[in-house]
Order: sequence, then structure tokens, then C-alpha cells
Amino acid sequence: MDAPDPAATMQIAGRLLGAGAPAYVIAEIGSNHNRDLGLARELIDSAADAGVDAVKFQVFSGSCLYSTKTPSFRYLSEVSAKPTAQLLDELALPRDWLGELAEHARERGVHFLASPFDAQAVDQLRDAGADALKIASFEIVDLELIAAAAASGLPLILSCGMASYGEIEDALAAARGAGCTQLALLRCASLYPAPAATMNLRAMETMRRAFGVPVGLSDHTTGIAVALGACGVGMDLLEKHFTLDRTLPGPDHSFAIEPEELRELLAGIRAIESALGNGRLEGPSDAEAEEMYRLARRSVIAARAIPAGSPIAREQLTVKRPGYGIAPKDIDRLVGRVARVDIEADEPITWEKV
Repeated sequence: MDAPDPAATMQIAGRLLGAGAPAYVIAEIGSNHNRDLGLARELIDSAADAGVDAVKFQVFSGSCLYSTKTPSFRYLSEVSAKPTAQLLDELALPRDWLGELAEHARERGVHFLASPFDAQAVDQLRDAGADALKIASFEIVDLELIAAAAASGLPLILSCGMASYGEIEDALAAARGAGCTQLALLRCASLYPAPAATMNLRAMETMRRAFGVPVGLSDHTTGIAVALGACGVGMDLLEKHFTLDRTLPGPDHSFAIEPEELRELLAGIRAIESALGNGRLEGPSDAEAEEMYRLARRSVIAARAIPAGSPIAREQLTVKRPGYGIAPKDIDRLVGRVARVDIEADEPITWEKV
């Protein structure tokens, strides 16, 4: 196997992404902690139990994100009539939790990631021991934020919802210009929830070829079908919103997956990865060769008894299972040959017998 192209791989805390490595799965907790530290820790525990590689939070303040003149979003107005900035301030993760959450993630054996939405959050996440940072799709045009995140020295994941080719180029240039060499991109549809028809999973391979970095999916669809489909077309990493209960209050719970679905998703991803194989046509696998290849294929069988010393006629031959006799394609080569031994009716014929 050829050595992986270093440009198409990255590492997060020693874990390889890309070049055929298992998909790196991120449980996006986001603001689904509902400002309850116990719930945040429980979400980390549940995600770790499911087998994810990382948990991820978001670090923002509404007043830094939104002008007071911003019109309301339809999907947020269904949750609250409050102005967007005020609503987000009420959802925001208390920043003094960061160290404790990062330590709890380490204790549970998963990486701690977060999306910073301002330069102060970048510094706080670096100091808290975050393993990587992710730039949200809406922030991909904020090149100063991307440069600040890249300058932290942490691996960087850029989500590309709504982004054009040129905007992705600009974002990567800003990150690399600030010294970041560990980069990945996420295909995303910036809708909440996102209809499956908006996902364009084939764009992942387009992005990988165009930009030479690992590419995955930030998935806002409901359920796990689209994420499993992305695994089938070669995602390197996956971010999926996660909650303990979709009926909890808050804007992101309703389209997130619950613990049992997350376990099913991880099991499905690993099964698909195992099933994809190497793409080569090599005949039977070892498991198939053990029994099925010998017993369930067809080969040349004696249609009636053939005495030793007699020439073999075509009407004395048929094709049946098992498959350890002469291959059916060679049946006509037997005609006229002489049987070396008595061949019983219904007996597989091998070359040693003629």
C-alpha cells in the first residue's frame, strides 16, 4: 500500500485522520447542556460510553455574535420570542466550566473540542487544554478569528456550510498563514434540521481533491441515515449533534440524536468501514474459502457410474454442487478421456480420476 499523502492527513492528540484511518466521530454537545454542569458532564459520559472519539462544545456570547439589529431566525423564533443575542447569552456555556469539562473528557478517554466564536474564547480553550478547535460554518468568512484559532497551535477543523470554493481557499490560507498545519474541512448544510436532499455528500470528495486535507461531514439532518451514507462515500470525520433527550428545551435538541442512536451510529460506521474493503477482486475471502467455495459452487459430477478403463462420454457428465471437482468450463475437455478408477454415479470428478 502506498504511503499516505501527508497533505491529506491530520492528527488530533496523536489520532490520525484521513488516509483510510477510521472515521473520527465527534459528539456535538453544543449548547445542549442547558447551562447545567451536571448535564454537561452526563453528556460527556454518555458520548464516551457510545464510543466517540471526541465531544465538542461551543464558546460564545450573544452580544459578541449578533448586532441588536439582527432580524429573528425562524428556527429560533419557534424556541423563544427573545432577541437572538439575548437568547444566545442565556444558552451560552459558562466559560469557567471549560477546565473541568476538558478534564472530565480526558478522564473518560475522549478528546475535548470546542468552537470558539471570539478571540478570547480561543485563548480560554487553549489554556483549558482543548485538543482541537472547530470554526463554525457561519464564521468561515471571519478570517481574523480563523487566524487567531490557527495561531493557538491547536489542530483546526473548518466547517464549510454555504461556503464557495473561494471562501474555503481564503479560510485555509488564513489558517496556514497563521502557522496551522493540522487542518480538516467539513461539508455542511447550514439548516436546522437539514433536509437530506441538501447534503450533497459527493462534495466531500470534491473538497478532498481540491484542497488536499481530510474531509468529513457536519450533519444537521435528523436520524443517522445520512451520516451512515457519508461513511459509505468516504468521510474522514463526522460531527453529529447529540442530546440525552430531544424533548428538552433549547434550539438544538430537536434534531440531535439520543444515546441509543449514537451507539447505533458508531456501530454502523465501524461495520461500513469494515465492509468497504480494499476494492480489489481477489476471489474468495478466507471465510468463504473455508466452506462455501468448496461446497456451494458447481463442478463436473458423474451423471452415472463410469467404469475404470472406459472412455468418458458427454452424457455421463453433469454439473452440480459441490465445487471441488473439475470446473464446469472444462467439461468438454473430459469427453473421450479414459477413467483411471471406477467413478460412482453422483461423484465429483477430479483430474486425478481420468
